[in-house]
Amino acid sequence: MSWQKEVDEIQERRKWAKIQGGEEGVARQHAKGRLSIRERIDGILDDGSFREEGEMAGKAELDADGNIVGYSPANYVLGFGEIDSRRVAIGGEDFSLKGGSPNSAGLRRSVYAEDIAIQYKVPLVRFLEGGGGSVAGSSGAGLSFSAVFERARFKSFGEAMATVPVVAAACGPVAGFPAARLVASHFSVMTEKTAQVLVAGPAVVERALGVSMTKEELGGPQVHLKNGVVDNVAKDEEDAFRQIQTFLSYMPSNVWGLPPVQPCDDPVDRAEDALLSIIPRDRRKIYNGRKLIKLIVDKGSFFEMGKQYGPGQITGLARLNGRPVGILSADCKYFAGSMTAEGSQKVRRFIDLCDTFHLPIISLVDEPGFMIGPDAEKAGTIRYGTTFVVAAMQSRVPWASVVIRKSFGVAAAGHYGPDGLVLAWPSAEMGALPVEGGVAVAFAKEIAAADDPVAKREELEAQMSQAGAIYQRAEQFNVHDLIDPRETRARLCAWLDIAAPLLEDQLGPVGYTYRP
Repeated sequence: MSWQKEVDEIQERRKWAKIQGGEEGVARQHAKGRLSIRERIDGILDDGSFREEGEMAGKAELDADGNIVGYSPANYVLGFGEIDSRRVAIGGEDFSLKGGSPNSAGLRRSVYAEDIAIQYKVPLVRFLEGGGGSVAGSSGAGLSFSAVFERARFKSFGEAMATVPVVAAACGPVAGFPAARLVASHFSVMTEKTAQVLVAGPAVVERALGVSMTKEELGGPQVHLKNGVVDNVAKDEEDAFRQIQTFLSYMPSNVWGLPPVQPCDDPVDRAEDALLSIIPRDRRKIYNGRKLIKLIVDKGSFFEMGKQYGPGQITGLARLNGRPVGILSADCKYFAGSMTAEGSQKVRRFIDLCDTFHLPIISLVDEPGFMIGPDAEKAGTIRYGTTFVVAAMQSRVPWASVVIRKSFGVAAAGHYGPDGLVLAWPSAEMGALPVEGGVAVAFAKEIAAADDPVAKREELEAQMSQAGAIYQRAEQFNVHDLIDPRETRARLCAWLDIAAPLLEDQLGPVGYTYRP
């Protein structure tokens, strides 16, 4: 006796289950400028590499004779695929079915996406577009609203982020539980014109608070890029795909592997003359921090994250002679590069990312100190700043710090890893306080008593100037070497050759003590 009849029904159910919202649902997505979930998965993966898990998940509607006349598919699609020939777990909500609000099978699949990423130790890619739980329940499937959150197992967020790279893209409205999934990632991106991220949508907000706002006003990119909820914005979904692919290219598949090294045709000894004059002699003038970074790292390799959040700090990934590294630097256009509360949180998170996935950290130091003033005090700068400094001290990956300009105060400590290499440029200034602040405090009475307080202050600042002091630091071996700025790339590449083998002893999950 053959089982052909049952096998045929399996194929029939699979066919029905793949009609995600039907042609009408896909057309509605396209009309809103958004792709369907299956189009997203196909768009980011290597051609033909997707293998779906649970293909016939959902609920069949049968007629009196037992024939399928309809199907309620799981509104979450997941499976395995490859990005640049490396395996990933991938999944996402189908917004064309009940706005992405989870039915029972869809919820189980979304949790299973995290499970398989953890089990098989592969990166997890999430596409998010949905409204979380529904007041109407789960279509009579017997799964209560409270059970939705119990079954979702929030602990899987932490387990996944501790072991594999997790990336997430908001490609449409994302609210409630999907919004939590978005931020439970190492890299997040939202599309510029089609995505909003919300704890609750406009209708709920108006009912609860009497505030009427659009989804864009509540949670558009202009809101969340500045508050750090998402890292980057993408001009469209294809751009989001490219950013995710780029981020993953720097990452190992899991914490038990090393970041992938790529072939490099950029000469290790490339010495850019522009570095010799990029730092102005006038300490009050700014320079282009991103240009400086690009003159040092492998050409075309710098990938910035979180540009608009804590804008005085620059964080990103790059390569030196093909080796992935984390880059920390300053954008002195904002608060002269001072470390703010937001900047501290941004850098702390970035240090943890590098530490988790074994990326050596290159810190290009220009730190005038923590931001001061009433707004800085209200923001809790000293608490978040101390947490950032402790994160640097607890880091275990190799660090190389290049002092390019200022290195002052408690905040400066967060730019040097334990036992890290410290190089300095001739433009470097180091100390407990900048000259201006130190003079104002130490000579306050003398300045106030002068006939011309401004002239007196400037005279004292000139006398106390640290010009030339960096030579003394190098002579006393308070920095490991004083270098020609044009040597920076070659020196860092040579250091990486020595430091990279140390990473093999650091494989596996990280662990930290309590932080302030």
